[in-house]
Parts: sequence; C-alpha cells; structure tokens
Amino acid sequence: MKPSAKIKIGIVDDKYFIAKSIEERLSYFEELSVDFISEGAKPMIEFLKNGGDLDLILMDIEMPGMDGIQLTQKINSTYPEVKIVMLTVFDNSESIFNAIKAGASGYLLKDTTADELLRGIKETLNGGAPMSPSIAFKTLQLLKNPNPIKIEAIIDNFSLSNREIEVLELLSKGKTYNAIAQSLFLSEGTIRKHVENIYKKLKVHNKVEALEKARENRII
Repeated sequence: MKPSAKIKIGIVDDKYFIAKSIEERLSYFEELSVDFISEGAKPMIEFLKNGGDLDLILMDIEMPGMDGIQLTQKINSTYPEVKIVMLTVFDNSESIFNAIKAGASGYLLKDTTADELLRGIKETLNGGAPMSPSIAFKTLQLLKNPNPIKIEAIIDNFSLSNREIEVLELLSKGKTYNAIAQSLFLSEGTIRKHVENIYKKLKVHNKVEALEKARENRII
C-alpha cells in the first residue's frame, strides 16, 4: 500500500445500523475509506470472491448462520493478506481465545473511541495486535492457563449461548437490565428472559449466585 493511499476498510455486522454508526465514526479520518459494509457473513464472502479489495475488516462476532469467528477463519485461510480486527461487545475468554485461534490480528470492544479505533487499525497494518485493555488482561490470563481449551468445554457443559454470556459479562459490571437492554439493542423483557435462562442453566436462584458460579467456572 502506497503511503498516500487510503486504507480500505470493510465492516461486518448483522445489524446494519451499527455498521453505519461505525462507518460514521471512521468518516472523520481522511486516511480511511469504508469500501464495503457486509450485513452478515455471506455478502463479505461474495465481495472478496468477486475481487473486492480491502486492507482490513472490522468483524462482529455474534451473527446468524456463520458467526464472526468462523468467517475470520475462512477469510484468513483464503485471503491472508486481509487483516481482521474483531470489533465486538464480547470480552469473555472463550471469544478471545477462539478469535485469536481463527487468525484475528486484533480485538477491540465496540465502545472503543474513534481515535483509538484509528490507532488500532494503523497498528494492525504495521504488524501489531491492538487490544482493548480488558482484552489484553484476559489474553495474558489465557497464556498463563496451561489448557485454555478447558474454557470452551466448561461453557459447553452449561450450554450457555454467546448472548447469555454477554448478558452475564454486563451483569458482572453492575449494569441494570435497562442498561443492558440499551447496550445490546434489545428490550428489557428479552434481557429478563435471558437472565431467567441463565439461572436455569447454571442451576442458581439469583444474580449473586450466577456471577459467582460463572467466575468459578471461568465463563466470565
């Protein structure tokens, strides 16, 4: 890439309005150009297959059909020159481990500021691996764990979905149901249903017990 050329960015997110909000945040930087927005995995696969040219993709994780981690693995194996940075609300160990294993070059949370996102993009293209602070901390924990795959096995045993783990993570940060609903663009009733399912799967009766069990089993 020539020094004067714009950095060609792709965004993958099944929620189009979120992808557009990310594009808007990046529009203030003249050195960036959002060349393609993919509503889910399939359009991005077709775009690249038809010769679409991107330097870097900002990738969401939870999507119907092929999720962001599966898509990352597919793109990394077919188009290794395209860098991928996960841009998600998930900061649980399972997602981090699987994203790194799939070939992601960086892992940033969606509340990352526009300036931090720009730095992360540039760092990735210069060979770095940008991570939000909480992600970097959990990555170090994963490296210290002699068998990180145990994390996946534990989660599988409880049959928690990615969304339920996400709700647990936000509960652990002291978020109210209403705040979680706004953060995830869901109704408060849907969040309450997720929490009810979490209690059943973890065999607990309240939030304190749920968070304690989740931490004990390295789910969060």
